[in-house]
Amino acid sequence: MTDKLFGTDGVRGRANTAPMTADMALRIGAAAGRYFRRDGSTVHRVVIGKDTRLSGYMFENALTAGFTSTGMNVLLLGPVPTPAVGLLTPSMRADVGVMISASHNPHHDNGIKFFGPDGYKLSDEDEAAIEALVHAGVEPAQADNIGRAKHVYDGRFRYNERVKATFPQGRRLDGLKVVIDCANGAAYRTAPEVLWELGAEVIPVGTAPNGLNINDKCGSTYTDTAAAAVVAHGADVGICLDGDADRVMIIDEEGHVADGDQFMALIASRWAGEGRLNHGTLVATVMSNLGLERFLTDRGLRLERTPVGDRHVVEAMRRGGWNLGGEQSGHVVMTDYGTTGDGLSAGLQFLAAMVETGQPASALTRSFERVPQLLKNVRFQAGQTPLDSAGVKSAIADAEQKLTGKGRLLIRKSGTEPLIRVMAECEDDVLLGAVVNAIVAEVESAV
Repeated sequence: MTDKLFGTDGVRGRANTAPMTADMALRIGAAAGRYFRRDGSTVHRVVIGKDTRLSGYMFENALTAGFTSTGMNVLLLGPVPTPAVGLLTPSMRADVGVMISASHNPHHDNGIKFFGPDGYKLSDEDEAAIEALVHAGVEPAQADNIGRAKHVYDGRFRYNERVKATFPQGRRLDGLKVVIDCANGAAYRTAPEVLWELGAEVIPVGTAPNGLNINDKCGSTYTDTAAAAVVAHGADVGICLDGDADRVMIIDEEGHVADGDQFMALIASRWAGEGRLNHGTLVATVMSNLGLERFLTDRGLRLERTPVGDRHVVEAMRRGGWNLGGEQSGHVVMTDYGTTGDGLSAGLQFLAAMVETGQPASALTRSFERVPQLLKNVRFQAGQTPLDSAGVKSAIADAEQKLTGKGRLLIRKSGTEPLIRVMAECEDDVLLGAVVNAIVAEVESAV
């Protein structure tokens, strides 16, 4: 097998279809187990969490078999948010952490994300080494050295306490009515518990997972359900998480949705005012709106852009010593509090801003005027390379010429789905639609 396994966020695909099969998960577990036992010490641990997908049981068992076959002891957390795995891997002195999740994707997809012993996602080099071992095969442990597996029943509660500690000391959420949409995913118990324990009146949405309804008409990628609940209940704010709770979208009291850019603008300006924003810099991806960049520049702050993917954001943050970053899609990374995107921690920071300023959510989610942005996706089939088409290249070149001095264009393949993403920003709505639609038409023709 020579196909590349790892994408922008681990291994991902349709469950029971290559590469996301039980057999491959076993091989990946064995390869990762062998790789992280390379230091020769005698005791090795792996922490495994998952979201609520039906296929999670299958992959949990397969990965456990692979890890234990190489002598790794497995600690099973059950359903927990992705950031819980990042936090608990070093806390439990594990050599590696694994999250079984396809994040915001529908239930029929699943994925395997890895965290190193420091709680951060693996580097490209680590992933390449594990992938090489998958292809080469690994020597199993001797019968006396096979690893053990056990369930850890308090992992969720450990994470709850860590998340609550990110809320300002002495503050409470008493008097706030909060809609929390857990996307029928990994935070379906955690998020309502944390908000209630901090004093909020909690209106839960998406907290009845059945294995098949994760991200189904709920969560951060489908905010209509939570927005309707905010309006119907007269709530002060809505917090929408995705399937593994590493993303967040905020809904104000009027039912309007604010994306990650507006959230990051708020937190960056607040932290800068408190002297907490390291080097006056926010890290965000090429997808973030030009309006965010202008907002920061006007305040003497700077925006450091990275390729798409929260892993790229975190890598840049660690290199530059910056402590706030994220994505327009709702990943928000605060390295003062955690090692990866954490939707619940981010939501608590927004609630803290509401409590401390006394302002409604609507006032805090409109930090800047967005430059009109249009994003369209075109699905393609395995083996197709639409971006190599002469017609597509010509349309892109024409669009770039028309946008010179007026906006910007971004064309990329999704790292998590078979999609070509066509995005442009321009204050001329007519030109914006024309250039995006022209490129989309050529990509559709190519596929």
